[in-house]
Amino acid sequence: MDKAKLLDSISADAEERMLLARVLDKREQCLRRNTPTHTAFLSPAQCAAAQRLLTQCGARDGFAFHGGFDGAERKMLFFLPDWQEEPDIDNTICHISSKFYESESISHRDVLGSLMGMGVARETIGDILLEENTIHVLAACEVSDFLLTGWNSAGRTHLAPQLDALAAVPDIAPRVREIRDTVAAPRLDAVVASGFALSRARAAEAVDAGAVQRNYRVCEKGTQTVAEGDVISVRGMGKLTVAQIGGTTKKGRVFVTLHRYI
Repeated sequence: MDKAKLLDSISADAEERMLLARVLDKREQCLRRNTPTHTAFLSPAQCAAAQRLLTQCGARDGFAFHGGFDGAERKMLFFLPDWQEEPDIDNTICHISSKFYESESISHRDVLGSLMGMGVARETIGDILLEENTIHVLAACEVSDFLLTGWNSAGRTHLAPQLDALAAVPDIAPRVREIRDTVAAPRLDAVVASGFALSRARAAEAVDAGAVQRNYRVCEKGTQTVAEGDVISVRGMGKLTVAQIGGTTKKGRVFVTLHRYI
């Protein structure tokens, strides 16, 4: 299929088309020169779009997604020449950590805001993990020196960043709030209403407006049936996973267990 037609057929909008065009360029560069290439960090939705593109191209190997540690959400897409079996993660992704006083409060938003305030491009930053007194940031190695010398605060918290090993990235389970509820049917609009404490009408409006994604794709049909393991996000409200769809009540309502990220 012609490149332009391929991008037109698989892209959800102009922004996604530009992203996928860059992904395709990286793949073609790797194939043409037989040298490794990689993208910037991709969000989960962008990773899903890139995977759809590669599937459409018939690519089954020669590439790998990696975010610097197992379980990373934001990942780079590496294209591998025929002489390379694994991507060179250690020279591409850096782990920068900084301790802070336990008495101070800091959020993911504080950290990301401080990085963006320095003029760092979002696509050069991977996952941001917070422990009780330590921040962990995965970043493209190209910006690591800039962060190590210039990143000295987040919010009101003083930082002293240092380069750390990728192997030292902690295994931190995401914080979630479990929601147990019943819905008339396991439809997208019903689950959105339950998980985000919305009325059914407001949930339907969000779906119709294109503000709801199911498994990182915009879904504009509130009647679509959800399944266990689905990731559902609402623009400006966050995301949740459908942990369990159970049996029915005597009145025919369906038990659901949802994990909303906090």
